[in-house]
Amino acid sequence: MILEGMAVGPIQANCYILGCEKSGEAVVIDPGDEPRRILKALERRKLTLKYILNTHGHFDHVGADQALREATSAPVLIHQGDAPLLTHLSASAAVWGMRAQDCRPDGFLEDGDIITFGQVALEVIHTPGHSPGGVSFYTPRMVFVGDTLFAGSIGRTDFPGGNYDRLIRSVQERLFVLGDDVEVYPGHGPATTIGAERRYNPFFN
Repeated sequence: MILEGMAVGPIQANCYILGCEKSGEAVVIDPGDEPRRILKALERRKLTLKYILNTHGHFDHVGADQALREATSAPVLIHQGDAPLLTHLSASAAVWGMRAQDCRPDGFLEDGDIITFGQVALEVIHTPGHSPGGVSFYTPRMVFVGDTLFAGSIGRTDFPGGNYDRLIRSVQERLFVLGDDVEVYPGHGPATTIGAERRYNPFFN
């Protein structure tokens, strides 16, 4: 599998490109900004975008959804719990002095869904807490968690719809059960592992 990560936009949210080497099909997880940069990376790797996947609906993770969809015709998918956020991205970004394009999703992600592109499959895991519709995407040995879990920390829960207790449960009951060797790719900052966070993350010790 092809994996390329890049921190995009002023808030430096992590965007991930996953591609199937045999088919050339790909997904983009959390295209928060810099759509041209993302498109160039897809072109450089000779990948065709099949899906635009959102871990949650905050503007720094989805701000380039509309531009990518216009450029590639790939559908935008998000959990229904966060879908309303996509239609108010310009307003929410403006509060932070930034810009984002409003967008309407093409479909909804549900817990247990399997997203396939080529020979790669991602399982959708509902991990609310940072936001009501937060999800993670799991494929053996890797999980893409958005702002649910960070290296040594967790996502904020003081935004509308956030819930600290729910986030803690999401990590303990939905992520920690995946296995210590699973690599964790968060929405900000460096990658980590389930084992490292189980042992050393101060929010769980």
